[in-house]
Amino acid sequence: MIWAGLMWAGLGAATAAGDRHAGYYYPEPTTREVYGARTDTLPEADRRMRIGFVTGIANHIANQPYPPQAAMFAKGSEARKLIIVALVDGRIDTIYRARAVLANMTAAARMLPAFQNIGAPSDGVQTNLTFFDLAKMLGFEKITITNGRDFAYQVILE
Repeated sequence: MIWAGLMWAGLGAATAAGDRHAGYYYPEPTTREVYGARTDTLPEADRRMRIGFVTGIANHIANQPYPPQAAMFAKGSEARKLIIVALVDGRIDTIYRARAVLANMTAAARMLPAFQNIGAPSDGVQTNLTFFDLAKMLGFEKITITNGRDFAYQVILE
């Protein structure tokens, strides 16, 4: 189960107050969760690698034959915060749609070399990893996905 590693977190006002991107790139998150990643951050993971990852995804989206449905970018001094914002009304407006988008990203991420080099599907390692695990490997600490208006879902990666 993709969401097995998620735990409800009682993240209070202290965490929210420390999120300087809330209110600018997305509304205050309506749901916050902690994901216990099944991978460690790669020793070579750095700001450049995270920005390269986001740029690669953005280029892939831009080359599709239809308008982009969402924008993805990395923020923070070390680009450790991954933000995904819907560009179309009626998208990513519930926790379930946000999770579906992230599940689709898991499937796409499994095609990336970083995922392909971690075990083979036959040994059960690769197929159990999620997009959150890849993000953790790249050194992201937080993922926020939002409709850009009144809904935001935030996952803290540990």
